[in-house]
Amino acid sequence: TLVTAHSDKERAAPTFKRGYGFHPLCAFVDHGQSGSGEPVAMLLRPGNAGSNTAADHRQVVADALGQLPLQPGYRVGRKVLVRADTAGGTHEFLDYLHKRRLSYSVGFFLSDTNAAALDQIPDTAWTPAYNADGDVRDGAWVAEATGLLDLTGWPDGMRVIVRKERPHPGAQLRLTDRDGLRITAFATNTTRGQLPDLELRHRRRARCEDRIRCAKDTGLQNLPLHGFDQNRIWCAIVQLAMELTAWMQLLALHDTDARRWEPKRLRLRLFSIAARIARHARRTRLRFSAHAPWVELLTTALTRLQPG
Repeated sequence: TLVTAHSDKERAAPTFKRGYGFHPLCAFVDHGQSGSGEPVAMLLRPGNAGSNTAADHRQVVADALGQLPLQPGYRVGRKVLVRADTAGGTHEFLDYLHKRRLSYSVGFFLSDTNAAALDQIPDTAWTPAYNADGDVRDGAWVAEATGLLDLTGWPDGMRVIVRKERPHPGAQLRLTDRDGLRITAFATNTTRGQLPDLELRHRRRARCEDRIRCAKDTGLQNLPLHGFDQNRIWCAIVQLAMELTAWMQLLALHDTDARRWEPKRLRLRLFSIAARIARHARRTRLRFSAHAPWVELLTTALTRLQPG
């Protein structure tokens, strides 16, 4: 994501969107559709850092794996799925994931030659794609293109799955699109599963955009300090705050609508409730305002978070 700097800060630089600031690279745990997820890695970079810098992707994945609560000697193997957009579809990064025996689902860039090869896919090979609810989506299809593309130099066992769909009204087509249909592709080393399920699993990577929005609402919107290392510490504080919020929702609010509330709503309805600490008869009590909304929800959450 891009973070705008409104003053001259150390290592702030022009961005590829003609802005000025920083270009951090983030990794989040996906808790699924029922809730949010906590950040496990956040690499602060200058604004002119490349989106497809494989060395940065490797570092973020290594840092993220180091945050997972695994037993010593436990082999991650195929139990962890790494998802990224097309910026992660580089030879060096996929080779790294292959050597670490990680499952991956990464956007794949289609060159003009690869896009032309898709014309060889027969109409009967295209399968209807699924929408976010897992139902058949009208105007979208998926197919396997592994055998039609020259994948020399790519990791062994890598598959390329393509998707074609009718573009949205007003959308502009690219040179690699075919017959008026938008063409996208992704690479994966998963050998099992139906093509629509694998494609839907890959598109759910977009949940990270929600996590980035939550991160910016938590403090990543603006890096307030001048020094680069100081702002790295600020990013770490943002991660800690997001982790506390995510785990509070997971442990204390799991059966309420607040499980999916984002930071702005949490601050408005829970964190800003007026209360005071009262001590009497060797006991400490937290007294809420009698007319404050959402008090019952917050009381339930605090009760569940009590030790023991």
